[in-house]
Amino acid sequence: MRRAIAAMARTVYPARCMVCDTYTDAPGGLCPSCWHDTHFISGSTCTTCSAPLPGEVTGAQCDTCLSFPPPWQRGIAVLEYEGSGRRMVLALKRHDRLDLAPTLAAWLHRATAPLLHSANIIAPVPLHPSRFAHRKFNQSAELARPLAEMADIAYIPDLLSRTRKTQSQQGKDRIERQKNLKAAIAPTPRHRDSLKGKRVLLVDDVLTTGATLSACTEACFSAGARNVSICVLARVEPRREIPIFAATNVKD
Repeated sequence: MRRAIAAMARTVYPARCMVCDTYTDAPGGLCPSCWHDTHFISGSTCTTCSAPLPGEVTGAQCDTCLSFPPPWQRGIAVLEYEGSGRRMVLALKRHDRLDLAPTLAAWLHRATAPLLHSANIIAPVPLHPSRFAHRKFNQSAELARPLAEMADIAYIPDLLSRTRKTQSQQGKDRIERQKNLKAAIAPTPRHRDSLKGKRVLLVDDVLTTGATLSACTEACFSAGARNVSICVLARVEPRREIPIFAATNVKD
C-alpha cells in the first residue's frame, strides 16, 4: 500500500532537483547540471578542518591546524561552500527548505562514518531564542536530528545554549567573530552532567573561521566532555589568515 501511494504521489508530483526544480528520477536528487556544480570534498584532507592536502596522505593535518590546533579533536565537511552546495545551504537556512534536510543529513551520515562509532552524543550548534523565534527552526538541528537517528546515537538538541544574543557573523573578520562570541555559548544547565566523560559530535551547516564551533567545543570541555569532534555540511575556502581557533588550544 505504501509503495502504491508513493507511486501515485510521484505521478501527481514528479520529483524535482533540490536546487533548480528540474524534473529528476527520484526525490531528494539533483539534475545532472546541479550535480556537476556540487563539489563534494574528497581525496586527502586535513583531519580537523577538511582542507585539501597534497598527495595521498591519510590521518594528517594541514599546516594551519598543525601550527594552531583547533579545540576539537576531528572535523569533517561534506561540501565546498560554492556552486550548488552553497545554494542548498542557503535554501535550507534562509528559505525554509526543510525538505532538503533528509538528503543533506544522509550525505553527512556517509561522510562522518569515521566519527560516528566513537560518539556518545550528537548535538547541533545552538541558536539564540530570539533568532529561533524569528526563523522558526534551527538549520543545524534539522541536520543533526536525522543524523543521530541514522547513527542510533543519543541526540540532545539543547545540549548547548546561547547565553546572550550576538550579531550575525557574516562579514566579520576573525577578531570580530571572536569578540562577538565571547561568553555567548555555554552548556545548558540541565544537561551539564550529561557531558561529563562523553564524546560529543557537534553539527553545523557551515564552517568558515571556526569561531562558533570553537566556542561550542570549549563549552563542552568546560562541563567535562572527554573529547569533541565536529561535522559540517559545507566548508568555506579559508582566506589567508590565522583561523579563529588559533586563539584557543583546549586539549582532550
